[in-house]
Amino acid sequence: MNPQDTLSGLLLVDKPASWTSHDIVAKMRGVLGIKRIGHAGTLDPFATGLVILGIYKGTKHLERIMHETKDYETTIKLGATSSTFDIEGEIIENVITRPPTTEAIEKALDQFRGGYEQRAPLFSAKHVNGKRLYDLAREGKATEEMRPSKFVKIESIDVLAYTYPELALKITCGSGTYIRSIADDLGRALGIGGYCLTLRRTHIGPYQAKDGITPTADKITAEAAILPLPETPASGQ
Repeated sequence: MNPQDTLSGLLLVDKPASWTSHDIVAKMRGVLGIKRIGHAGTLDPFATGLVILGIYKGTKHLERIMHETKDYETTIKLGATSSTFDIEGEIIENVITRPPTTEAIEKALDQFRGGYEQRAPLFSAKHVNGKRLYDLAREGKATEEMRPSKFVKIESIDVLAYTYPELALKITCGSGTYIRSIADDLGRALGIGGYCLTLRRTHIGPYQAKDGITPTADKITAEAAILPLPETPASGQ
């Protein structure tokens, strides 16, 4: 029997920190012995959570899945900035004598709720003048003016916890949203700086990180891990 008929589907992976989406694909290709695997959107290396892989015919569904609503949980460090808007960049601590109140934070978050025109981080995979923006940034050739912008949909932002300088948020948003940019933009709105300490993607559409496999698990079998193809047809099918 053709393995494309028996093994086509989706694979949910709960990505550990420091892994890239490319690492996940390479690992699963080796473990499952399957070449035709793609992923539905990347996660930054420092982030954890849900990455969805398409196996064989499942790859035809990835474009649609990438446009599903996503849920994130993030902890933002206020009172400091990062060149990458996360823990992996050059950090500059600011002296803050009066930390913002919860009320001030909620008011600042209101400018993002519903959606806003968001600029991509300098350290991002966006193309500018034929080169990845993060390559230009590493070469010292990137400027703030080069950061491309687009309107992103923010369905909700909820404060989960706040003890200065750490602010925990749950964010439900549309595709193409940079949570790192929200952290930096919030810090700018408050006038004190901010960057992502932690980031976890918990949902993509109906799929949940808690249902994903761990790529470092000792035993992973294709038959047990791969979900059947979604009933909703892929775009253009």
